[in-house]
Amino acid sequence: MEMKMRMEADSIGTMPVPAEDYYGVQAQRAERNFQITGYRMSPAFLQNLALIKKAAAIVNWEAGLMDKDKAGAVIRSADEVMAGAFADAFIVDPVQGGAGTSANMNMNEVIANRANELLGGHLGAYDKVHPNDHVNMAQSTNDVIPTAGKMTVITLMRPLLHELDRLGRALEERSRAFEDVIKMGRTQLQDAVPMTLGESFGGYSSMVRRCRQRLERACREMRIVNLGGTAIGSGINASPYYESHIVPRLSRLFGTDLRQADDLFDATENLDSFVEVSGALKACAISLSKMCNDLRLLSSGPRCGLNEINLPPMQNGSSIMPGKVNPVIPEVVNQAAFLVAGHDTTIAMAAEAGQMELNAFEPVVFYQLFESITAMTGAVQTLTDNCIRGITANAQHCAELEEGSAGIATALCPALGYRKSAEIAKKALRENRTVRDIVLEEKLMPADELDRLLNPRTMTRVKKSA
Repeated sequence: MEMKMRMEADSIGTMPVPAEDYYGVQAQRAERNFQITGYRMSPAFLQNLALIKKAAAIVNWEAGLMDKDKAGAVIRSADEVMAGAFADAFIVDPVQGGAGTSANMNMNEVIANRANELLGGHLGAYDKVHPNDHVNMAQSTNDVIPTAGKMTVITLMRPLLHELDRLGRALEERSRAFEDVIKMGRTQLQDAVPMTLGESFGGYSSMVRRCRQRLERACREMRIVNLGGTAIGSGINASPYYESHIVPRLSRLFGTDLRQADDLFDATENLDSFVEVSGALKACAISLSKMCNDLRLLSSGPRCGLNEINLPPMQNGSSIMPGKVNPVIPEVVNQAAFLVAGHDTTIAMAAEAGQMELNAFEPVVFYQLFESITAMTGAVQTLTDNCIRGITANAQHCAELEEGSAGIATALCPALGYRKSAEIAKKALRENRTVRDIVLEEKLMPADELDRLLNPRTMTRVKKSA
């Protein structure tokens, strides 16, 4: 059946638009021009953009610049968009030319068409509510899009911070469970000195707490917005009432304290705050990936590797090798970290590429940053629930490796000196014997003194503190 069309016009010319759809000619052009990723814009971003349109309608009505019926129709339409209505009408690719104008106009057209419908008008007529004159009143793409982007970072960051809290607690619990498991510490993949497995997991917990704090600090920058600055920061076409009231109104609707930037020109042209968030995300991703590398090494084997810990078996590891179980959860966290690191490079390049009073490359910044946050949230969640909580220790094997290591000769240095201790370590390795046996054989110290020095408990921070 042939689709019914309506004709819409813009400054470029006229174009047919599907008669029953809520988007308009500018979104239609963008959909044809920007077939880049094959994806649609983030639902959270669209909800926050609609919330800005609602806040603007309220403030413009309060300022006496929009009548009650028009403002009410825009507010109701924005509420419907935020509730998930008209999702199919947001057709613009997240990566788009024009600094986000296409995304802004897609929203303006959907809200205007629905508002016209609510007021008894027809789709595409825009005679009662116009996308630019009413929905976009006192706004510019250049202030609403970055504001919506910052709000979306805040929105998406909340679940990630929550998941990092859970991960930190799970690591602390494992640290307590493993506080009596003695193992050999390693530096540069070589035997170092004894420690407890609990100390290893305690270190991971501290790292996660620090990553969370770094993300939280970076996210505070997202609360400073340029809304009210319109095109370049001068506030052209916005009333004084709007400029002073729009951010407080949006804060109340959003439920988070937002603040209008002191310098709107700076806030409109510079994207360093997004670079900071991305950098904090990358630091978190890299740290978690390093931890997952450790988990894969510590669980390697089980017969021909370190085999000091057991990761929960989550799924078959091979289509050809029966019984093989792979560390799939740490592996997927590694891959999420690679993704975040790559996105961080894109974000840095896009932030640097802006010119003069605007950065035209915000769309790719948002696309990559939103994906980074979402990917990390999923990675941390599965790491906590499907890996960390189920880790067990092979305590006896850990103790055997520690006892047989030449690295414990380090503890002899205060009594025997570095050179003699090194000779003992090398002999132990060469003859495949223990350090203890060689010291006793050479009668270098009494057995009770040797027992005291080589007691692994005395070489761990936990027991020193006790």
